[in-house]
Amino acid sequence: MNRAVIRDELCRGLLGGLALLALTLPPAGAYRPDAASVSPAAHRTGALRRADFGRVAPGPEARELADWIAASNDNAGAAFAIVDKREATVFVFDAQARHRGSSPALLGSARGDDTVEGIGTRPIALVRPEERTTPAGRFVAERGRNARGEDVVWVDYDAAVSMHRVLTTDPSERRLQRLASPSADDRRISYGCINLPVAFYEAHVRPAFAQPGGVIYVMPESRPIRQVFGSYDVGAAPR
Repeated sequence: MNRAVIRDELCRGLLGGLALLALTLPPAGAYRPDAASVSPAAHRTGALRRADFGRVAPGPEARELADWIAASNDNAGAAFAIVDKREATVFVFDAQARHRGSSPALLGSARGDDTVEGIGTRPIALVRPEERTTPAGRFVAERGRNARGEDVVWVDYDAAVSMHRVLTTDPSERRLQRLASPSADDRRISYGCINLPVAFYEAHVRPAFAQPGGVIYVMPESRPIRQVFGSYDVGAAPR
C-alpha cells in the first residue's frame, strides 16, 4: 500500500511503534462481550458499573453505549472516546469510564457507516462526495504523525481516518465557524476525519491516548448501536 497518499489534506503519515497495540486489545470489531462477561453477582445486586458523565447530558444512545462499555469493561481498562455522529460530538473518558471532556466535532460530509475498500490509498481529489464517510465501529487508537509532523490519533489507518486538530487551510470551508454552530448538520464537512478544536485536542485527546490501548467508539447513524457493538442496555441486562 502506498503510505504516502494523503487524505483529508493531512490524514496520512508515519506510523511508528504501534504494532504493539494489536497485542493490547483485539482488532476493531473483533471483541463483542455479552452479558456473560459481566459478573452474575453484579446483576443480582444491581452493582453494575456505569459511566460517569458528570454534569454533561448526552443523548440516550451515547449514554447507553458508555454504560455498556463501563459495565462490560469493553475498553479493557483503557481510556476511550465515543463519537456520536448524529450529534457530531466527541466524549472522552478515562480508564474508569469517568467523563473528562466533550466537544463538537467536524465529521465526514457523507452519511453512512462504512468505508469503500482501498479508499485510503487514493489521492484526495479522487474521493467522491458520497464516499466521505466517518466509519462506525470499535477502533483501537493508534498514535502517529501526519505529513506536517503533527501528532494525530488514527481511528482507521487503512481508511486514512484520524482524530486531529481542526484544519483551517481552506478558508472557504469555514471549519472554525462550523465547529461553533449549534447545528450538527453544519459540522459535516470533512473527508472522513474527526476534526476537533485545538484546545480540546491538547487538553483531552492527547492525554487520553498518550498510552497504547485506548479505544475509540464511533457510533453508527444508519444502523442500531447494538448491532454494531454487540452492546445492550445495562439497566435491562439479563439476570
